[in-house]
Amino acid sequence: MTPSREDSAISMDFDHQPVMLQEILETFELLEDGLFVDATIGGGGHAEALLSGAPQRELVGVDRDESAVQVASARLKRFGDRVQVHHARFDEISTILDDDRPLTGAIFDLGVSSHQLDTPERGFSHRFASPLDMRMDLSASLNASTVVNSYDEDELAYILRHNSDERFARRIARSIVAARPIESTTELAELVRNAVPAATRRTGRHPAMRTFQAIRIAVNDELGLIEPALKQIIERLRPGGRIVVLSYHSGEDRIVKQVFREAADGVCVCPSTLPCICGSESSVKLLRRKVVRPTPEEIEANPRSASARFRAAERLSVGEA
Repeated sequence: MTPSREDSAISMDFDHQPVMLQEILETFELLEDGLFVDATIGGGGHAEALLSGAPQRELVGVDRDESAVQVASARLKRFGDRVQVHHARFDEISTILDDDRPLTGAIFDLGVSSHQLDTPERGFSHRFASPLDMRMDLSASLNASTVVNSYDEDELAYILRHNSDERFARRIARSIVAARPIESTTELAELVRNAVPAATRRTGRHPAMRTFQAIRIAVNDELGLIEPALKQIIERLRPGGRIVVLSYHSGEDRIVKQVFREAADGVCVCPSTLPCICGSESSVKLLRRKVVRPTPEEIEANPRSASARFRAAERLSVGEA
């Protein structure tokens, strides 16, 4: 079938360099067979490299963005029944996987994709004039317009502080409430620019970037889904199986770090005044204690990789810790 002009445009938008691909391939280098999960398959770049590198690997990919599912499915079609791609959130992976089959590896590439940022009508970016949307899954009910135009000042200020560490959260929230209704991304961006101190406006980044990030995270409940999804996957890994997570801001990375550290330390859940009876023990070992960042060469070739943070862990056998 000849791809439509629209499909071709989507494919081109998704055709970008997968972030920290070399580090991911090295992490899974010795795991040459079994079932892998790409929990945020996007354009399928990481998945394609994994499947190409070892013919005994199989992969289940998920994404909450239907355009990503379409593009990844087309890109990976040549691998036949070695790959399945599903439209789902990554915290729903357990409902898709075969209950009896353990995982060899998993990848989470968190955050917003370049395609989503660069598609004006999706409303993710302050750079384009569009309606306030920001939904990764277009079938979801909550969108950015609802957050901006119906949340009260306290709720907005909390979202801005919690999701993006915005220093001027209260000032921006107050300005949003006073200016309602706000209908477009450019209107919101200009409002934020005027709400922050003049000195902040003169910095290199647009002052609305943090606000757009915070609202996007709220619309898609991005932070709330990370912990349950990671715990599901860690539980499904076979001994020696590995999990890699790429995060792009401090809020995401804090959650990933906490989940990995708790799994590595075997955190006891018993009351501190009583002997431990929960049988808590380490379930993973951290492959690197400190976060890994992209190389200067990768950042030069792909500037959007600059904020990436790489963490990885390996599943332990029972009693191995």
